[in-house]
Amino acid sequence: MNDLTNRVRAFAEDRHWQQFHTPKNLAMALAGEVGELLAEFQWLTPEQATAVMDDPEASARVRAEIGDVMIYLTRLADVLGIDLVEAAVTKLAEVAVRYPVEQVKGSATKR
Repeated sequence: MNDLTNRVRAFAEDRHWQQFHTPKNLAMALAGEVGELLAEFQWLTPEQATAVMDDPEASARVRAEIGDVMIYLTRLADVLGIDLVEAAVTKLAEVAVRYPVEQVKGSATKR
């Protein structure tokens, strides 16, 4: 993760883009990229969505959009000083308490 963070930071610095990489701008760009990822699945049946990676053209688009999402999320976390892995591990631990296996296994009900 550190290597990716450093590469994304250097990419922005080499282009003097730090001035544009405010938390607001990065969050908006991230939302836009997530929207583009969603568009790849819009109108697909559950079966088609599950098989999207079997189609070379569709899988290339999905892979590219996930890459964009990861880049913007990594950059946003870097600008805010958030360790992405730590944040994810902490959140996963919190959700595990909120959704104990014995109470929610096989259920999609939100608590």
